[in-house]
Amino acid sequence: MPPAVPVPSLAGAGGTIPGKPATHGGTAIPDRFIDNRPTTDRAILVGAPRGRMRRVTAREHLEELARLADTAGADVVGTVQQRIRSPHPHFYIGKGKAGELRSTARAAEADLVIFDDELKPDQARHLEDFLGIRVMDRAELILDIFATRARTREARMQVELAQLEYLLPRLKRMWSHLSRIRGGIGLRGPGETQLETDRRLIGTRISELKHKLEGVARSRATQRKGRANSFRAALVGYTNAGKSSLLKALSGADLLVEDRLFATLDSATRVVPVGEGHQALLTDTVGFIRKLPHDLIASFRSTLEEAREADLILHVVDSSEPDWEGRLSVVHEVLEELELLDAPRVLVFNKTDLITHGEEEVLRERVRGREHTPSVFLSVYQPETLERLRSVLLARIRAALQSVQVVLKVTDGGTLAALYREGEVVRTTRNGSALMVTARLPAPALGRLQARGDIDILEVAAGAASEDIVPSSG
Repeated sequence: MPPAVPVPSLAGAGGTIPGKPATHGGTAIPDRFIDNRPTTDRAILVGAPRGRMRRVTAREHLEELARLADTAGADVVGTVQQRIRSPHPHFYIGKGKAGELRSTARAAEADLVIFDDELKPDQARHLEDFLGIRVMDRAELILDIFATRARTREARMQVELAQLEYLLPRLKRMWSHLSRIRGGIGLRGPGETQLETDRRLIGTRISELKHKLEGVARSRATQRKGRANSFRAALVGYTNAGKSSLLKALSGADLLVEDRLFATLDSATRVVPVGEGHQALLTDTVGFIRKLPHDLIASFRSTLEEAREADLILHVVDSSEPDWEGRLSVVHEVLEELELLDAPRVLVFNKTDLITHGEEEVLRERVRGREHTPSVFLSVYQPETLERLRSVLLARIRAALQSVQVVLKVTDGGTLAALYREGEVVRTTRNGSALMVTARLPAPALGRLQARGDIDILEVAAGAASEDIVPSSG
């Protein structure tokens, strides 16, 4: 049911019936007097770089905050910046700068202030009392975006859990908003209903969500066991680096692709052909960003387990991003928290179509001097460049195969077909009623072969080392 629309004072009525036109003295009030348009938050952004942070870095952080605000649906009407040594206990920024912020917000008719850094509950409460409008930080903004982007039941539960764990220590401040909640940024999704509960009910809900997500994690683990015979790769990277676009281009699947931060939250796994009859299962995971809320990382841990269980991690990087090294470090920090930094990785520099040939050469040289991780350069809009990544995946698959020589009966067509289906048959030689087969097989297939007592296995050797067949740059 649509909310009741307040009637302007000139109508002389106290309100309207939801879904019904407003009337005065039996006469319908013209629609032009009633604003049915959805409200848009008018936001002031606040950056408070610490210590010796470079000016250009501070500007990039604030520009990214503006993109996040835009993604959430806010209209950015101003910015305020102040370099600080340490956060003010009440206002985070200095008291004088807080006064300037209040004047700026009033002049711009802003109804929301967003800080680039995480605020303590007391700081947010003092700021709201002082400014007279709603205040939120980057973490809360990201949580709100996730709430609007989650599509699957699992993703919605993960976001709700993160929101509630963020809300719990801030519940006292949130109560002051109950009289004027209107579903703005930071108040959508589960927050809009959970704000009316007390700490006990929120704690109970958190326990329920954790229990349900544990069940989801067990289900995911079962699904991964079913894919154990396949080569699995996981796409990770900074948000909007082009992971979903890459998965779509490689697999040909119909996936949502948008040029926006956190366009997709739900992991997707697709089959990708890599050549010579081989294929890989490629999984897209949630994107990372600076100052990603810890509660969010914890909540999405079951989804990110896809990366933990993968045979190879493809770290996608935006080649056109000037601060690609900074974003690379952000992803490394998250991978380290997930204990994935030592997993086999390949850097995939995407969007090379957005830079010149000369800029790409400079980038390649910089990567060679900085990174020991193998790297590939491509663009999803240049199909021929995608073959470089397919070659890397094929090389990794072949490196994981084990060479085996087996003797089959010529009548054992079922086993021969299985060797072709599950591995790579190099050659076959017939000797009377026996068939000598040389093949490369994945470990599970070889294990099943060895468990049979009716087959002679003459030789088993490991595949080529991956370092010998994966290019360092392409």
